[in-house]
Amino acid sequence: MNKVTAASQHEAVQGLIGKPDLLTVEEAKAMTLPRMTELFTRHLNPGQLHFMKLLGFHKVKIDRAEGMFYYDQNGRAILDFFGGFGSLAFGHNHPRIVGARKKFQDEQRQEIAIAFMSQYASALAHNLAACSPGDLDMVFLGSSGSEAMEAAIKVAERAAGPKKPKIVYAENSFHGKTKGVLSITDGGLYRGEFKLVENTVRVPFGDIDAVESAFRSDPEIGVTVLETIQGGGGIIQAPKEYWQKLRALCDQYGVLWVADEVQCGFGRSGRFYAFEHTGVVPDVTALAKSLGGGKAAVGAMIARREVYMKAYGTPKTAMIHAMATFGGIGEACVTSIEAMNILYDEHLIDNAAATGDYLLQKLEDLKVKYPTMIKDVRGKGLMVGLEFHDFSKTVPMVLRPVLAVLDDKLKGSLPGFIGSHLLRDHGVLVAFTEYNRNVIRLEPPLICGREHVDAFIKALDDVLSRGIVRIVKDFVKAQVK
Repeated sequence: MNKVTAASQHEAVQGLIGKPDLLTVEEAKAMTLPRMTELFTRHLNPGQLHFMKLLGFHKVKIDRAEGMFYYDQNGRAILDFFGGFGSLAFGHNHPRIVGARKKFQDEQRQEIAIAFMSQYASALAHNLAACSPGDLDMVFLGSSGSEAMEAAIKVAERAAGPKKPKIVYAENSFHGKTKGVLSITDGGLYRGEFKLVENTVRVPFGDIDAVESAFRSDPEIGVTVLETIQGGGGIIQAPKEYWQKLRALCDQYGVLWVADEVQCGFGRSGRFYAFEHTGVVPDVTALAKSLGGGKAAVGAMIARREVYMKAYGTPKTAMIHAMATFGGIGEACVTSIEAMNILYDEHLIDNAAATGDYLLQKLEDLKVKYPTMIKDVRGKGLMVGLEFHDFSKTVPMVLRPVLAVLDDKLKGSLPGFIGSHLLRDHGVLVAFTEYNRNVIRLEPPLICGREHVDAFIKALDDVLSRGIVRIVKDFVKAQVK
């Protein structure tokens, strides 16, 4: 009997689906900037590329990343003071996190095992409960901040009950872009023309009288959702007394308080949760960003047991909002478990507090040095906002009336120019904010040391020392090249 070769078997089978023109992993790694630009424009987001080109970010191809630094196609180190909007508490490729993931893979442990209980999801839920104050101890695991916040408002709305369906949220809030939380995200750009839920009440952030007035006048309000520190709003905080009064009002009027800690939580403020600075505890909270250790997409909702059980505590209601396919996925949970241990083993929460204070003081010194440019310095831990004056305030007095009429159109220009120069001339990456475009957002990894702060401050000082005219000229010159 003749042996049939694989090739002849293949030829004998008719109608096989042909392989499309797919790129390999190695081809993706070796891709040139022109090719990246072509594919980004064709398949991803051509409008976003416009802003990348304005800032000069389109000229950078990241080859690798380690610790506090990216490394580009030329081997140049880029100091990361952006931190992926707070997603990189451990820096890039922390060796313990990489090691935990590799061991998980090498031992061929289960990744998706939806039919069974997961030891990894169970352990992560335990760790989250152990780190959470009060009786915040029931956990829902997801894959993003938006998903965690969707879970948070759903558990709160169900626990509040059908007679109290309305949700209070704040001006300049950002809770995510999925459709449910988009209804409590206060941004016209993101809301677009989507049809959103209408059971919401908007109040100014930090105005406790407005909250009390809303609670008193509308008995249908059952939930209030607030970022403990507003990120997209420009790193905005409310005083401790606000949160204490909010807690009292929620208890008085039977309203559940949801604290959005997706960006400000997980040690960034110098405590595990930013609300821990206030001395009071919410009914529901949410984490994401650095919960994934910079290597996995993980989000979590953590609720008081009483709240959770009201919403989903019976066999009949248990599956209303159970974990989705990738909620509690094995390697992602292992990544988060290792990350939480590192957070405490390496005292990164304490470092965030100490290094954050150092960064704020150094920025305050620059504010004194450049009073016509820097308007305000604010933040908590390693979540810092550097606000610049409107453009008209940065020029000589005689020119201010002329430029003042353009201030609104020019908002964000100066931070953009400065961010562009920092990257191009000093290899420093910073971020910006959604609503107050005059703010540079600084959220470096929690492994950030004083030496990194000093390098950043030196670079920023150099750029600001050029003065507004040269900053603009240098930016324009870079666009022409």
